[in-house]
Amino acid sequence: MADWEDPADAPRGRPDRKGGWVVVLLVLGLLVLFGGAYAVAHFAAGDKVPRGTTVAGVELGGLAPDDAVAALQDGLADLVDRPITAQVGDQETQVDPAKAGLSVDYDASVAAAGGGASWSPSRLWHYYTDGADLDAVVEVDDGAMDKALDQVTGQLGTPPRDAGVVFRGTRIRTTSAVEGEAIDPETGREALVQAFLADDPVAEMPLVETDPDVSDDDAQQFVDTFANPAVSGPVTLRFGKSPVVLRPADYTGALEVVVEDGALTARVDAKKLQALVDEEVGEPGAPVDATVALVDGEPQVVPAKPGVTYDPDDVATALLSVVDQPAGKRTAAVKSTVAEPDFTTRDARKLKITEKVSSFTTYYPYAEYRNVNIGRAAQLVNGTVLKPGEVFSLNGVVGERTRENGFTEGFIISNGIFKEDLGGGVSQMATTTFNAMFFAGLEDIEHKPHSFYIDRYPVGREATVAWPTVDLKFKNDTPYGVLIEAHVTPSTPTAQGVVTVSMWSTKYWDIGTKTGERYNLTSPATRVLDTADCYPNTGYGGFDINVWRYFRKPGSTDVVRSEKFHTHYIPSDTVICK
Repeated sequence: MADWEDPADAPRGRPDRKGGWVVVLLVLGLLVLFGGAYAVAHFAAGDKVPRGTTVAGVELGGLAPDDAVAALQDGLADLVDRPITAQVGDQETQVDPAKAGLSVDYDASVAAAGGGASWSPSRLWHYYTDGADLDAVVEVDDGAMDKALDQVTGQLGTPPRDAGVVFRGTRIRTTSAVEGEAIDPETGREALVQAFLADDPVAEMPLVETDPDVSDDDAQQFVDTFANPAVSGPVTLRFGKSPVVLRPADYTGALEVVVEDGALTARVDAKKLQALVDEEVGEPGAPVDATVALVDGEPQVVPAKPGVTYDPDDVATALLSVVDQPAGKRTAAVKSTVAEPDFTTRDARKLKITEKVSSFTTYYPYAEYRNVNIGRAAQLVNGTVLKPGEVFSLNGVVGERTRENGFTEGFIISNGIFKEDLGGGVSQMATTTFNAMFFAGLEDIEHKPHSFYIDRYPVGREATVAWPTVDLKFKNDTPYGVLIEAHVTPSTPTAQGVVTVSMWSTKYWDIGTKTGERYNLTSPATRVLDTADCYPNTGYGGFDINVWRYFRKPGSTDVVRSEKFHTHYIPSDTVICK
């Protein structure tokens, strides 16, 4: 039998296996009991918002997410559409939250408050013990918010003013830059978000100084590098072979200085520039011949204008390309199609229309139709230019006497008696023009005196016209051009009308005249008419008469040639109307 000094060294017996199983079963039982309780707690909490929770002051504790969202929407309905007062110092304005891009994310707000199922122990802990007062989740549309803040700045702030440059003819005027005051975007955004659902929706926004994009130094640099060179001298724009010279005093009216991308830049008003160019080259596409016109009572050459087809934007581009260049480099070609005039400025000068060579005046009694018809005829004749060798036709210049052409009914002579027809009275213009031609020494091609004599006209030196058969024609057989001036002073019930026609040229003839005695005298007849267009008349006799025209060179008494005009006047019959 073995001897052991220490009882601990003695062999141990097998442990009691029943005791171990008891412990295991006890632990398992506790686990089952705890798990069951946890499950009960989980299912009791479900996906509800933790008890005692409020969002933006709305009680959501214990509500399922969908119910919580509905409750939050209902609770905030009056707040989300309420205007926010933006306040800057003692000034304020209203901001529409929706237009500022502010809205509530209701689902995210409920989720942030703890709504939603989870087995997480912290979820259960918060549900039963951690209800809190939370803010709603606010969404912000950045573009709408920026626009709203810009509007508030525009109403309550002071925008900065860029330094500027303005052309006043050849003078250059600058305006100084001014700092502005604006709402800081980050501060303003935060203030609007905070005030969105607050009890007192006031967003206080301090202003901060803002610098203009263009400073005074920037403006001065623009003056030195562009504006001063732009007014240093004329610019020539070349359309084909036709140069158009524009002076600074003219084209600066089409120049404007604007701010683009934070810097001053010059821009051309293409329409204004086109108007300047059209004055020089005429309307696009149609050349304009040179002519001579009376300006302030004196004949002046009106320059020819080539017909030019071009794109106005090309003209603007051409001007900008050279307007700031030094002398010698201020010419630019413009892409264009040019039609040269047939009668040039040089041709017009060669006409040598420099002085009044004849003038004649007639008078007429008051009648409104005479004022209308004679005035219209004078308007059409006035300004006519006859080149050497050209023939004047009164019918050709005045045209058919119609209402559309500006004429009305008046008395004419038909078959030896007075009748009414359109254009009555135009013969007064024919007679006055004939006499101006007579004393200018021009060649008589065609004229017809009235059938019976009218005593307000020079006897034997008068003419009538009728469309289209009876015309007044004469030829400019001098080496100079002739400008016809015609003017009418209308008649009134107390004053006669006055018709004056003058010829402007270079004096080529001194004209003398002689009127013979009346001969072959005849007596009037008497007519009795019962027609609706009968007009009574007291008749007088007819006769023949001769008139001579004598041509002398200016300053000479020697007659170079003479010309005889024979006129036969029939009697003006007495007319009795029944």
